[in-house]
Amino acid sequence: MSLKKMLLIFMALVVCSFMLAAQDKTPDQSKTVIQHVTVAPTSPASGKEMYIAYCAVCHGTDGKGGGPAAGALKMPPTDLTQLSKNNGGKFPAMKVTSSIRGTSDLPAHGSKDMPVWGELFWTMSRGHEGQVQQRVANLTQYIESMQAK
Repeated sequence: MSLKKMLLIFMALVVCSFMLAAQDKTPDQSKTVIQHVTVAPTSPASGKEMYIAYCAVCHGTDGKGGGPAAGALKMPPTDLTQLSKNNGGKFPAMKVTSSIRGTSDLPAHGSKDMPVWGELFWTMSRGHEGQVQQRVANLTQYIESMQAK
């Protein structure tokens, strides 16, 4: 075999090796994984603080559905800035409230274990229903303030 052929074969092997190495990703490496962490209590008086702490990881800080965990969900998160627009120009406060409390079915959220905050708010407030209501109302009002004009 000539030196020229051996050199071409060697170069081809090197190029193929680099191409295989660049493509060698297992499905687990490229898939976003949601890590479950303990929920840190926030002030029930601040809808914005609760939104940033509890909702932004999926819905994004701007509410448009581009949070860091969005790619790991079964369905993309709802664009919260379009709720009024998608409801004939009226903010669907009752629907948002029931979604937060976990009393509505949300296929994107999977089971009721995924952030339906009613039970978590109940635990944070040590069973004080008034504080749970305050949290849900303030979070709902903050989401309403995010609506596209």
